[in-house]
Amino acid sequence: MTTNDATEAGAFREAERHLAGLTARAEKRALLWLAPRVPGRVTSDHLTLLGLVSMAACGLLYAASGRWPWLLLLANVALALNWLGDSLDGTLARHRRVERPRFGFYVDHLVDAFGALFLLGGLAVSGLMSPLVALGFLVAYFLLAIETYLATYAIGRFRISWGPVGGTELRILLAALNLVVLFRPRLTVGDASWLVFDVLGIGAAAGLVVLAVVSGVRGTLALARAEGWAPECPVPAAPLPTPARDGRCEGEALSCCL
Repeated sequence: MTTNDATEAGAFREAERHLAGLTARAEKRALLWLAPRVPGRVTSDHLTLLGLVSMAACGLLYAASGRWPWLLLLANVALALNWLGDSLDGTLARHRRVERPRFGFYVDHLVDAFGALFLLGGLAVSGLMSPLVALGFLVAYFLLAIETYLATYAIGRFRISWGPVGGTELRILLAALNLVVLFRPRLTVGDASWLVFDVLGIGAAAGLVVLAVVSGVRGTLALARAEGWAPECPVPAAPLPTPARDGRCEGEALSCCL
């Protein structure tokens, strides 16, 4: 079989996309309206780059917002630009019939990973979130992302949202939280005081870990039903008995008879 034949035989199959967020329908209508209005010079790659650059800018704005809190307003602008680039790139490619499923999946989620690093890194140095909480949130995010990508490859199921919450809903919640933190960065109960980002970050990280574990268990059971659990090692057959020998070679026996 030639290389071309092998490539055709193992043609890439895009996984089934699962998107059921609260804003999914409205978002889809907006993206379908925007796609034909994007200038011809702008490609889906440009939009992917916009998503990455805007998330890096969001991280920098977070890092500086501890000293200049009004920068949280600009962080919301960066979040909106990230939504535009991250959500519209695939829709634009499909509208222009220039889809690259493997390239798009790989690059888009690589950008998401670095985007999460930039955003949480900025929060960690801003003073609005404790570095340890930011690190724990990042680990939890990556854990769920790893499970999602493994399920995409092994099961053919790609989750874009978890229940009513997806990427767009998370951006909206984060933008709203930025407005809250702008005026009240700490939560005070009696004599105790905590950073608002810490309280919600710990809860969100715990939720991501639970989602990763539950989804991992379900995925494992689904694959076990499809392929079965590992069988026990069969007992090897007993070896055939070796004929007894009297210790003398054939020549020795012959010499004794002469």
